[in-house]
Amino acid sequence: MWQRLFSMVRKEFTQLFRDWPILFILVWAFSGAIYVAGHAVKMDVSDYPVVLYDLSKDDASRELASHIRAPYFKIVGYAQSDAEVVEYLDRGKASLAIIIPPDFQRQVAVNLGRFQVISDGTISRGSILATSYVARITAEYNLELLEQRLGSVTKAMSQVPQVDARIRIRYNPNVNNAWFSSMLEMLNLITMVSMLLSASAMVREKVYGTLEQMMVTPLRPMELFIAKIIPTVVVVPLFSTLALFGIVQGVFDTPIRGSLLLFYCVMAVYVFSVSSLGLLVAVFARNIAQAAMILFLIMFPMLFLSGAMTPPESMAPWMKYTSLLSPMRYFIDFGYQVLFKGNGIQYVWHDIVGIFVLGTVMFSLSVWRFRKVIR
Repeated sequence: MWQRLFSMVRKEFTQLFRDWPILFILVWAFSGAIYVAGHAVKMDVSDYPVVLYDLSKDDASRELASHIRAPYFKIVGYAQSDAEVVEYLDRGKASLAIIIPPDFQRQVAVNLGRFQVISDGTISRGSILATSYVARITAEYNLELLEQRLGSVTKAMSQVPQVDARIRIRYNPNVNNAWFSSMLEMLNLITMVSMLLSASAMVREKVYGTLEQMMVTPLRPMELFIAKIIPTVVVVPLFSTLALFGIVQGVFDTPIRGSLLLFYCVMAVYVFSVSSLGLLVAVFARNIAQAAMILFLIMFPMLFLSGAMTPPESMAPWMKYTSLLSPMRYFIDFGYQVLFKGNGIQYVWHDIVGIFVLGTVMFSLSVWRFRKVIR
């Protein structure tokens, strides 16, 4: 058995390193793709396009408009009519419209200053953030008006009952989005590449017509599957090391706080698990393109159910329980807990159990399905 397995593993490594497109995918995925994700994916608002329609044109309106500034907002135009405001929003030239009424100065004088904000809700997350920023800017402007009226806000506010929230952010105190985005992309690519490598290795045998030849040898289905998975279990952690220390930490200065030994040991089990899923897909696929399409159809629901974009607690009840079937839910939580927070096995044991159980099920299912097909 061991001699057969060793010979198959050696053949798989030889074929892998001769496959230049796969090698290119490996290099790009664990370098360029993560670099682009860290720089391009932003969770905050920056240079949000705003059109201003100032009907008042007095000191109060100009002071308010001066607060709508970079880095959060960028005034892209000054409308002269309601129709022009609609034109800016309809054509996508602006995503936010601020309309200041004609009597804004008088309203401020009698403590009833109001203005209108119209937001393009097509991209809901950006719209919510932009309107919350406008609310915060309005609150700051109110404090400035209060200071002008009373002379000193500090002395006046000391006589008013209030609650002061002292907010501290742990693990990412500067809320650096590149830390989150680059690490998330690395964990996603570990999943995607692992499935793709194992699936392409099996489909390749179908395309070349060598799968039938292997089945008449003493090689058993389980041995064949293990031989297909071992190169992936070796290669993906090696390239993820390039991504982790070369891009995530090297370029974005993301701190690595936890045990690397624990991370790599569990990652090897996880790669084995998702590679089994890739082999299961390869059993049904007729060529590499078809396998890749099926993997993409599987990958995106797994990602959406992983909890990376939306916490499972915020999902609908049935989706929250469905997410327990996604191995990415356990791996992404494990990755952030260990690498980002520095937590030990006592905090992530449930993720490890989930990865192990799903991996066992997927490997057993793929071997069972393969045996059924060849019979």
